[in-house]
Amino acid sequence: MMNEKDLKEFHDLDKLKQNIKKSNKYNYLQGKQITDEESGSRVYDFNGSRLPSVTTILGKTKNQQFLKDWKAKVGEQEAERIKNLSSKRGTSMHKFLESYIQGVGYDDLTGIGQAAKPMAQKIIEVGLTPISEYYGSEVMLHYPGLYAGSTDLVCLHNDMESIVDFKQSNRPKREEWIEDYFLQIAAYAMAHDYVYKSNIKQGVIMVCTPDLYYQEFKIQDADLKQYKHKFLERLDMYHELKFDEKERVDFDTQALEKEFEKRLK
Repeated sequence: MMNEKDLKEFHDLDKLKQNIKKSNKYNYLQGKQITDEESGSRVYDFNGSRLPSVTTILGKTKNQQFLKDWKAKVGEQEAERIKNLSSKRGTSMHKFLESYIQGVGYDDLTGIGQAAKPMAQKIIEVGLTPISEYYGSEVMLHYPGLYAGSTDLVCLHNDMESIVDFKQSNRPKREEWIEDYFLQIAAYAMAHDYVYKSNIKQGVIMVCTPDLYYQEFKIQDADLKQYKHKFLERLDMYHELKFDEKERVDFDTQALEKEFEKRLK
């Protein structure tokens, strides 16, 4: 049975929920997320066309030195433990937010779930307040022939059509640390505008730490345009790396075939 505090929280959240209306302005296409057997990377299938994910593109073209230094500092085992815990907590937080936005009941009584729940509530209470309506939650987006991915929310935020991504973080972020978050937003905005003839004006990144420190980062106008160009540069880099890999594989295969032929003689 709910106590007085639980009832108050329930009614407060329910009241807030009524302010986020669902709009059917965009009829979203549904692709399929799969793992490519050859590379092990996440890809999206839209009408038989397999497209690399935005996160894969950014991951393959990212400077990994900071990550290597951190692993060397804390040790491989501890780094893996922190990474797995953060991933699970982030997944649970996203599930709470998705369920809240879509107006369906959800709870997670595990230890990780109970840690993620107040983080989601902080984002609901602070981050979602300026949103008057939403067009889609957990939306699969694709730019035909180039890339695809899933964004957390497409909505009207402070009267601007916006792409929103939710992030959990173990500690507060600095803007200079999160360039890939901005690039991710820019990629989704480009894909949305191209396929749905929209005009996404803003990207919003909502971050919460386990101790409930909330941060918000926005990109608009010239900054959003700049990050679109930067993402296209990373996309070019990704294809160059893929081409180099294919050339190396082809070369290695040819070398093995020649060696095999020599041994037969």
